[in-house]
Amino acid sequence: MSSPRSPGRGALSNPDNRFDLIRRRRESDGWDGAGEPESDRVETELSPDHARTVISRNRSPDVPFDQSINPYRGCEHGCIYCFARPSHAWLGLSPGLDFETRLTYKPMAAERLAAELARPGYVCRPIALGTNTDPYQPAERTLRVTRTILEVLADCDHPVSIVTKSGLVTRDLDILAPMAARGLASVHVSLTTMDPALKRTLEPRAASASRRLEALRALAAAGIPCGALVAPVIPGINDGELETLLAAARSAGADDAGWILLRLPLEVLPLFTEWLRAHYADRADRVLNLIADCHGGRPYDPAFGRRMRGRGPIPSLLERRFRLASRRLGFGRLPTPDTSRFRPPGRTAGQLRLI
Repeated sequence: MSSPRSPGRGALSNPDNRFDLIRRRRESDGWDGAGEPESDRVETELSPDHARTVISRNRSPDVPFDQSINPYRGCEHGCIYCFARPSHAWLGLSPGLDFETRLTYKPMAAERLAAELARPGYVCRPIALGTNTDPYQPAERTLRVTRTILEVLADCDHPVSIVTKSGLVTRDLDILAPMAARGLASVHVSLTTMDPALKRTLEPRAASASRRLEALRALAAAGIPCGALVAPVIPGINDGELETLLAAARSAGADDAGWILLRLPLEVLPLFTEWLRAHYADRADRVLNLIADCHGGRPYDPAFGRRMRGRGPIPSLLERRFRLASRRLGFGRLPTPDTSRFRPPGRTAGQLRLI
């Protein structure tokens, strides 16, 4: 295995995004400071995003929600497999290192959310947090954007579901536990591997598996419906851990579980391939062939119904293994969120507690 050029980062490069009209290539003329020490560390930059609205809507049949909020764009966790990386191209940035180092946050998210919930035509349906980038990535510790969003939802008795791979979610137990008692909150924790060496390269700034399991224990102890999401399952890399991860999650208190196959849309494919050849050169071709076998001979199939589970013998076997393990471990389903309690906020955010 070779070391990444940027310590603590997932992507090994910062390629041009697909909308760039100009392509850039570094060339050396011999005057590039050869022999002088140079830091490879890339610092994280945070910029405010003053979006006018914060609720995103979708009609995908592949996900169990149609409303979501992403407090951040880009994610410092640096997961090399992240399907959201191509979204950074819309900002004129690279889905590579830019995605994990040049982030935006929504400082007015709570106020914008309150205004949207107060609109006369608003229909209450569960809002999902963490659908694109993690709402509890490192910047949330100080910026607290996700927490202010939860405070607005709690004040309105609006149901919310969260997906995260961060232990920071336990900071907000004081909000989530009372919401859960009213049937308004649930949390899924994403699990990828129990192997610390694999985790360090695959998702370098995400929490360790042990920390995520601790979070599940704390959530369950607080009475918050919680589940585990084994994602992504990467054939030839972590697929052998499926049953181990499910058993660990169940022991930690998870009531529900799911799995998602690796997705390689747009720029994620070359970035993942570069990572694979750098860290697992001995099996890179085999892994890529296994992935193609899951998508009808292609690296990725974006079609609804197939993009998250694939098709063919390998996905079918994974699904069978998942179902058998889930049945043996006694996983069930999380309760249906209660939308009947929703009370629209006042027309101005000042009527709400936004701290």
